Amino acid sequence: MQPPANGRKRALFVSPEKPGLGMGGGALRSESLLQYLRRDYDVDIVTFTLREHSKSLASRVTRNAIRLLKNAPPLFDRYSGYEDQLPQGPYDLAVVEHFWCASYADALRTRASRLVLDLHNIESELAATHARSVTGPKRWASERFAAMYRSLEQEWLPKFDTLLVTSDADRARLIHPDIRLFPNGVPRAPLPSVAERAAVVFSGNLEYHPNIEAVRWFARSIWPGLSSELPRAEWRLIGRNAHAIAATVHGLPNTTIVGPVDDAISAIAEGRVCVVPLLSGSGTRFKILEAWAAGRAVVSTTLGAEGLGAIHGEHLLVADSAAEFTQAILRVWKDDALRLQLAQAGRARYEQQFTWDAVWRHLDDSGGV
Repeated sequence: MQPPANGRKRALFVSPEKPGLGMGGGALRSESLLQYLRRDYDVDIVTFTLREHSKSLASRVTRNAIRLLKNAPPLFDRYSGYEDQLPQGPYDLAVVEHFWCASYADALRTRASRLVLDLHNIESELAATHARSVTGPKRWASERFAAMYRSLEQEWLPKFDTLLVTSDADRARLIHPDIRLFPNGVPRAPLPSVAERAAVVFSGNLEYHPNIEAVRWFARSIWPGLSSELPRAEWRLIGRNAHAIAATVHGLPNTTIVGPVDDAISAIAEGRVCVVPLLSGSGTRFKILEAWAAGRAVVSTTLGAEGLGAIHGEHLLVADSAAEFTQAILRVWKDDALRLQLAQAGRARYEQQFTWDAVWRHLDDSGGV
């Protein structure tokens, strides 16, 4: 491959999912980084064509049992082995999205002068927190996968010249000579002008396992009591892959599965309070950034708000037990002044720290890519 005639540098962008808007937090982060790179590079994008496999429960159980036996956690295993789909180069830079694709470091080292790995999450931490939020065989499997990821991180992270992380909390979990801060961000958007419903809103990819556990906890431990206190309130679930939580919320009073929407921020703005009842996770939560962009008050667990530098009582309310979470929602629901104050402070934090322009400045300050 010849250098481009315009004299610009060349970058290869390797991602397990197509970057873009409106397709979830991972695709949104990738799109943000892609737009950043295009300021200085001509970028070639590679997403992989994967082998077909069944999504039936029996097939998933069998696959994961095999992965446990061969010490290969699910997504790392799913996205490995497609080196033949990588272009030859040469490139000045190769950026790899997600640790799931870290196994391409050796192949890319022969194609690019520098290798950068963008860590949307710390996968070992994500699996470890998931283990603490579940019981029985799921806990055992997640603990095993967490240990596998820790071992794989020790093997593969040193092969990259630079690591990008979403927050200082994730930076502190890693040992590497060049870790740069690239926060999650949302494109700058005007404050929506929509009618407010008497609704509690949860948003996200409803197939993502931390979101599944969050919906389950809220459905079992919070919504029954909350809906008795607020009989006219509605619980609205916004996001793709609603089939994953349909059985969990079936039969609950005043519960609506909205499903995927074209404009998440406007859909969130229709709610009165946004909830983030996460019990597991890593990175930082787009659902909070989008709620702040929507100008809506947020109630979150400590883990849900991790990495955003948010202050309890100023930018959102934080509660970790079911009783405390319920009371926090009631407090925001009934106190118009508090709800407005949280909404305005969250919107201001989004505008100052978490638009694309702002997170690109963070990355520039960390040394760029």
